[in-house]
Amino acid sequence: MTSKIKSGPVLFDLDDTDDVTPSTAPPVPELDVTPTPAAMQRMASLAAKRPNRLARWFWGLLVSLIGFLIGVAAWDFVFGLLDRSPILGWVAIVLTGLFCGVLLLITLREMAAFGRLRRVDRIQNGAAEALIDHNLAHAREVTGQITALYRRRDDTRWGRQAFGEKQGAVLDADALLGLAETTILAPLDARARLEVEAAARKVATVTAIVPLALADVFTALTANMAMIRRIAEIYEGRSGTLGTWRLTKQVLSHLVATGAVAVGDDLIGSIAGGGVLSKVSRRFGEGVINGALTARVGVAAMEVCRPLAFTAEPKPSVTSLVKRSLTGLFGLTSKDH
Repeated sequence: MTSKIKSGPVLFDLDDTDDVTPSTAPPVPELDVTPTPAAMQRMASLAAKRPNRLARWFWGLLVSLIGFLIGVAAWDFVFGLLDRSPILGWVAIVLTGLFCGVLLLITLREMAAFGRLRRVDRIQNGAAEALIDHNLAHAREVTGQITALYRRRDDTRWGRQAFGEKQGAVLDADALLGLAETTILAPLDARARLEVEAAARKVATVTAIVPLALADVFTALTANMAMIRRIAEIYEGRSGTLGTWRLTKQVLSHLVATGAVAVGDDLIGSIAGGGVLSKVSRRFGEGVINGALTARVGVAAMEVCRPLAFTAEPKPSVTSLVKRSLTGLFGLTSKDH
């Protein structure tokens, strides 16, 4: 006896799918192709991070111990050599004295650098107080300090002369500080913008081209520190090695505290260009964003190192700096921004 197999369509009953149509179906999620500024965020976090008290004690005691051991070893070596051979002993004493003299000069140079940074800070605070109080006498004192700060600079000679000719006719504190800003500081602002553009171009190029791990972070850190140091030199706040590191930490700490090391409204144009490039290469898109954030660090450095705040002169736009520095680098044009 054989069984008959019924042939025909087989229906599957699916629950809760009767109302699903192409028009009511949920949209397909899109992948986020916007590049992230990973290198700049890591660089800012590393540079702005403050070590805890235990770590400071550890490194301080370690440096002191190593210095003490080196000093004792040098003392024993020099005087032991002096007992064995007086001529060689005196040579060692002279060389040690010269080395200590160089160390003293380096120390004095670092102290002078910190003094210049404090001088710029005092001018900034005095200018802010003069603007708040509308005190003309205080404003004239601040402009006198600015003129004295740049009295040995040939590139500010024309600006100082123009300010000296016009300051007598100004009877308002705001206008007097604005005149000093437009005549003396405007040429320095142009040079500082060029430094920011060069640093942004370098960081973007290395991020896009070099595939090595942490190479972009190292480049971002060194390029930003060099940029901050040159900006400080432009505004007569020349800093040594320790002063540059302190200034870098000050700038980056401000950016991290305010959340500025992120993609914001002033980087919309850069994000557009980075998004287009990221569809071709993620590294190119991240390079554009890292370059834009380097420009933001440069603007913050200008605000920190500049004797006067941006009032009469407009603060440099991050988008315009990125446009000038990266146009043509990755095939970008002004339409991309």
